[in-house]
Amino acid sequence: MSISHMHEGAVKAIVGEPEVVEDASGSAATASGVETSAAWHRLKDAATTLQTMQAQDGSVPDPADHAEARVCVEVIAAAILELAPEFPHDAEYLAASRRDFERWADGGFGIPDFLDSLVAFQPQKHRIDGIRHLVVFPMYTQNGSRNRFVEAVIVEVIWPEFIAELEAGDYGNKLFVSLRLVDFTPGYDTNSAVLFPETVTMREIPPFTWGAIFQDREAARYRRVVRAAADITKLELPAEAAAMLDDQELAEQTFVMWDIIHDRTHMRGDLPFDPFMIKQRMPYFLYSLEELRCDLTAFRECVAITARLRARVEDGETLSATEGETLKHAVLVQYAVIFDRIFRFAITGSRVRNYDGLGGQLLFAWLHQRNVLHWTDTSLAFDWAEVPAAVVALGDAIDELYWRSIDRPKTAHWLAAYDLVRGTLTPHPASAWARGLSDEVLAGAPKGYTDAVLDDEFPLSMFYEALEKKMRPVIDSTAGIRGTD
Repeated sequence: MSISHMHEGAVKAIVGEPEVVEDASGSAATASGVETSAAWHRLKDAATTLQTMQAQDGSVPDPADHAEARVCVEVIAAAILELAPEFPHDAEYLAASRRDFERWADGGFGIPDFLDSLVAFQPQKHRIDGIRHLVVFPMYTQNGSRNRFVEAVIVEVIWPEFIAELEAGDYGNKLFVSLRLVDFTPGYDTNSAVLFPETVTMREIPPFTWGAIFQDREAARYRRVVRAAADITKLELPAEAAAMLDDQELAEQTFVMWDIIHDRTHMRGDLPFDPFMIKQRMPYFLYSLEELRCDLTAFRECVAITARLRARVEDGETLSATEGETLKHAVLVQYAVIFDRIFRFAITGSRVRNYDGLGGQLLFAWLHQRNVLHWTDTSLAFDWAEVPAAVVALGDAIDELYWRSIDRPKTAHWLAAYDLVRGTLTPHPASAWARGLSDEVLAGAPKGYTDAVLDDEFPLSMFYEALEKKMRPVIDSTAGIRGTD
C-alpha cells in the first residue's frame, strides 16, 4: 500500500514540525482505554446499525428508515462530543464531524458530504508514538468493502524514535502516518490495512495531506502466513527472521521502516510516467513492476543502511541506541520484503489482474533462476549471502526499464515491460501478448493493448498451485486480524 501515489489529484504535503498535545499532567494525550468506554460502544453500535440502512453510495434512500437513521446519527454525534476530551489534538476535526453528521441528517440523508471534517483531520501533525485518534467517516475500505458506509475506528500511532530519525533525515515523508488498529466497525473486519482520505464521501477533492497504513495488521498477517509457509516448505528461517515471527512489536516497527521508504519511492527516480496519479487504464503488470520497484528500493536502501552501520561497528565505533534499532530493523526489512512477497502476495487474492500477486511470483522466479533460492527434495532454501545482490539486480532491471522508457512512447514502454516480466515468468499459452499482438492492435489505441491482456496473463507455477492449496485456509484466516490476535 502506498500514500504518495494513492490520489488521482494533486497532493500537497504539509511541511512543519508535528504538534505535541499534552494533558494536564504534562504527558502526551493517548486516550488510553477509550475502546472500553460506554460512549465508544454506543458510537460503534449506532454506526453498525446505520450501515444496514445505507446504500452503496452512503445515502439512506428509504424515507421509512430516516427516523431510525436520525436516532443513530444523534447517538454518534453525542458520543463524539463525550469522547472528544480524550482527543484534544483532534478537537477541530471532531467538532466538524458532528456538524457534518447533523447537516447530513437535516438534508434528508442523501449522499454524504464530509469534506469539512476530512479537511480538519490532520493526523500527520501528530506523529507521536502511542497517541490515538477517533476516526468516523462515511467511506469505503480499500481491500475491504466498496460500500461508502459510516465507519468508525480507534487508532494508535506507531512512531518509534528510530523511525522519527529516519524520517527527519534521508527518508522524509510528511504525508506518511503509521497506525495500529485498536477497535473498528465491520468495514475494517476485512483485509483492509489502510486509512486513505480519498475513500471518504465528499463533494469535491481537496489537496490530500496524509495517508495511513495499519502496520499492526500487516505485521500480524505476515507473522501468521510466513510461519505456516515456512513449516509447509520446510524452510529453516535465519534466527533474526524467526525472532520477528515471535514478536509483534518488532514486526510492526519493521513494517513501518519498509513502508516509509516504499511510499516515498513512488515519486522518486527516473520515471517514464507519473505511475499512479494520472487516472488511466493500463496493463496490470505495469502496476506489478511499480509496486515491486518500490519494495525493492526499500530492500536496497536497507542493504545500504546495514552495510554502512556495520562498517562503523567494525571500525570500533559505538552506535547510538536509535542507530542500533535502525540497524536491527534494516536487516529485518530485507527478510520481510522477500517473505511477504513470495509467501503472501503471490497467492493472496483472485487471479484477476492481481498485480501484487504477479510481483511476488516474479521475485520468487527471479531468485530461483539465479540459483539463490532452491526448491529441492520438497524443501525451500536460500543462499542468504548471495540473496541481496540478486534482489538488487531485479530492482536494477526495473530501474533500467524505467530509465530507457523516458524516451519511449507509452505503448512501447508497455511492450518492453512485458518482455521484462516474461523473461522470467511463463505467460499463459493463450496469451496474445506472448504470441505477438496483431498489427491492428499495435497500430491502434492503447485501449486495444490493455484489452488483449488476459486476466491471468502469468498463471501460477506448479510450485505455487500446490502451495496455494495448502496455504489458503491460513491466508483466509487473516481477514480482520489485528496485532493482539
